[in-house]
Amino acid sequence: MGKLDGKVAIVTGAARGLGRAYARRLAGLGAKVAVTDLNLRSFEEFEAEAQAMTAESTVAEIQAAGGGAIGIEVDVCDEKAVAAMVQRVSDEWGRVDVLVCNAGGGRGRPVDTKASTLDPALLQLVTGMNLYGTVYCCNAVAPIMKRQRSGKIITVSSVAGLSASTDGGYAHYGAAKAAIAHYTRYLAQDLGPFGITANCIAPGTITTGRIVATVMPGSADANRDRTERIALRRLGTVEDCAKVVEFLATDLSDYVSGVVIPIDGGLLR
Repeated sequence: MGKLDGKVAIVTGAARGLGRAYARRLAGLGAKVAVTDLNLRSFEEFEAEAQAMTAESTVAEIQAAGGGAIGIEVDVCDEKAVAAMVQRVSDEWGRVDVLVCNAGGGRGRPVDTKASTLDPALLQLVTGMNLYGTVYCCNAVAPIMKRQRSGKIITVSSVAGLSASTDGGYAHYGAAKAAIAHYTRYLAQDLGPFGITANCIAPGTITTGRIVATVMPGSADANRDRTERIALRRLGTVEDCAKVVEFLATDLSDYVSGVVIPIDGGLLR
């Protein structure tokens, strides 16, 4: 039996990259998974992501492996749409046991998003995608998990939310991710009495198609070996992060709540 047999999980931003890895990992543990994304075919935007797919979508990949999955397109910046998505999952499967708030990410290049010259529209967009989207998802699942008196909430920060870049770039993203980390500490205190855990992961440099194509080329470290400051001397993979999500989504972490776990290979910051 899988550790998550009979459980229901929601993973936002699961059409590609890290979210896809989380959804596939939870499905492999036996959970029924709601794969949600702004666009369920967003992997088509990046060649490396498209090449990694083994079926026409994350949902199709899970189903082909014998798992249960549904796909729902939703904008996490839209509070009502998020509530409707969670209600649909609850109506479909009767419960929600795991929420992975993965949707978000950055926009723009690090060299163009310095802390003192942030474009207000870009700041609002990235804060909405990351912080507001996370809060809306947690708000929507909390009543269900409270009734169940159980649940696992996993939010997603970043090493950018734990320490600043050397040039002050990607400040909008880093600030939003720092807010998610601290919000999760409050969430753990709020929901702990109901038997619900809330934890946060903070990935380092993970080699997804989007990161390699859009973020790494425009950063202060673009022309240096990034592994020099990583204890393990390698960049991260989506599976490195999915393994930690597995820990936080299963009974292995039943007495862990309110923590932020860096997944960065021992990055020297």
